[in-house]
Amino acid sequence: MRAKVDPKFCMGDRNCNLVCPEVFRYDENTLMSTVIQDPVPKHLEDKVQKAAFECGAKAISIEE
Repeated sequence: MRAKVDPKFCMGDRNCNLVCPEVFRYDENTLMSTVIQDPVPKHLEDKVQKAAFECGAKAISIEE
């Protein structure tokens, strides 16, 4: 699985960072979240899917 954060839609609310800090990190310079593990480790896939679901801006896409 791969996760991507679309910078056009990310609002920087950090929800994904709260749900899965192992994969998403907030960048203070860009004020957006970024993916720090690509591909996503198998044991974190459920957390990444939850983070994508909870993203209010729908900025996270997942490729299986």
